[in-house]
Amino acid sequence: MLCSLDEAVVRCQNMPSTTPFKRSSEGMDVIAEIKVRSPAEGQLATGVTTETVVARAKDYVTAGACILSVLTEPEKFEGSLDYLAAVKACVGKTSAVMRKDFLLDLYQLYEARLHGADGALLIARMLDDKTLEQMLRTASELGLFVLLEAFDGEDLRRMAPYASDQVLLGLNCRDLTTLKIDPKRFAEFADHFPSGAIKVAESGIHSVEEAVQIHAMGYDMALIGTLLMKTGHPGQTVFDITTKTAVSRS
Repeated sequence: MLCSLDEAVVRCQNMPSTTPFKRSSEGMDVIAEIKVRSPAEGQLATGVTTETVVARAKDYVTAGACILSVLTEPEKFEGSLDYLAAVKACVGKTSAVMRKDFLLDLYQLYEARLHGADGALLIARMLDDKTLEQMLRTASELGLFVLLEAFDGEDLRRMAPYASDQVLLGLNCRDLTTLKIDPKRFAEFADHFPSGAIKVAESGIHSVEEAVQIHAMGYDMALIGTLLMKTGHPGQTVFDITTKTAVSRS
């Protein structure tokens, strides 16, 4: 534990304001992920250091990524809070940075903020109603945006009241139990989002062409990790997705 909860609350009060994510006026925005390992895909990068993580973050920003997502879970994903802090120190106010982890209690939100996070992932299915509301309220007080993740229509119905310009609603097409991906879920649940929600497609995007197809279904953003970690040209892939999906949002 970095410090006690009481200490974390005080320290967060003295921190500079968070950086808002900046959406493009056209095309699909990319939440570009730094992920060393995936339980489903295995090792995605070797020889990872803070320096290589920072270099990748710079590449994502230059290519036009809307948000940088940094895995901090150390066992299954080989992530680190140190990576989160290093990425934020590198990009500063030029880009929003999100902590991606299994966040289950309020302390983890303060921990994220103290390491430079501007936002955090919350998985709705892992949190009961009371805890979810507490987590969302605390995130708002800390100035953190939230990517609230769903897996089916029932999750989306439960999440609907929380949708806002600071609470993005994501649909993950990967089953957390079996780890299998079903890309057809993007089309199946595209109309289950509440009106006006910022819709995020998560997992299962293996190419620029698939991103184009998913954007046409009405998704505003895509959280992409494995594709970017495996390709030899991650920045170009981010750029291609944002430009090839460019259509008016009017």
